[in-house]
Amino acid sequence: MQNNIVNLELGMPTVENAKSKLDQALRSARARRLPWVKIIHGYGSSGKGGAIKREVHRALAAKLTRGEIQGFVPGEDFSPFHAGARAAADRCPELLRDRDYARGNDGVTIVLLRF
Repeated sequence: MQNNIVNLELGMPTVENAKSKLDQALRSARARRLPWVKIIHGYGSSGKGGAIKREVHRALAAKLTRGEIQGFVPGEDFSPFHAGARAAADRCPELLRDRDYARGNDGVTIVLLRF
């Protein structure tokens, strides 16, 4: 994990390997007390959403339900026009300077961590 960025696409892993890497990266980020991480998962070669993206969002929704994370914002919603993104930026203003803010990047997701 480089700073707050986790690249799950690197090396073209299987969905299970990517999920394991996600879990490990979130544990590491929480241990480092990072307020957020940006997950790069890609969006599939068809442009309609890949298996890793779907699994990341499913896993994050489960973690949110269990109270393990504060929230998450899919890249396509990461803009000033989405309430979740505005709330994330209120909590972590540095997100406003992220290169993917307001770009509609379907291949990333922002995760807000809970301590």
